[in-house]
Amino acid sequence: MIDMRKLKELIRLMTANELLELDLRDKDEQVTIRRPNIHSAPQIMQAPAGLTQSVMQAAPIAHSATPTAPSKPAPPIDDTAGLIKIESPMVGTFYASASPDKPAFISIGASVGPNSVVCLIEAMKIFNEINAGTTGTIEKILVKSGDAVEFGQTIFLVRPS
Repeated sequence: MIDMRKLKELIRLMTANELLELDLRDKDEQVTIRRPNIHSAPQIMQAPAGLTQSVMQAAPIAHSATPTAPSKPAPPIDDTAGLIKIESPMVGTFYASASPDKPAFISIGASVGPNSVVCLIEAMKIFNEINAGTTGTIEKILVKSGDAVEFGQTIFLVRPS
C-alpha cells in the first residue's frame, strides 16, 4: 500500500502543475491518478503491477445535480499564499533544537534573517545547520522534531518582511 503522505504530495504536485494523469509503477504496485479536467477531483486507483491497464481504467465519477441551479466547486483556500517556503536541502532527520534539553532554534512568530539557523538535519550521522535563507516571520512549522524529511520537502513557511 502506498504511503498516504506521499499520495497526498503527489496529488498536490499534480494539481499545482495542472497535470491530468500521473502513472507510477514499480515491481510490486502501480498507482494511477487521473483528473478528467482541471476543475474536478483526482481519481486514485491502485493495483498490483501484474494487472492489465484495462482493469485500471477509471469509472466516471457520478455527480448529483439539481435542475434548479448548477453549482461550481468552491476554489480551494490557499492559506500559504504569499508565504516563502524553507525546504529541506537533503534527506535526513529533522531536529528543532541542538539537543533535547535545549530550546528550539525558532518558534512560530519568530523573526528570521537569511543566516538564522532554523533547524538541524541529520544525514549519515552528520548534523547540518539549516539557515532560513530569507527574511521574515515564521508562520508555520510543518514537521516535528525527530521526523524524517525528504529532499525539497517544505519544513517551514515564512511571511516575508
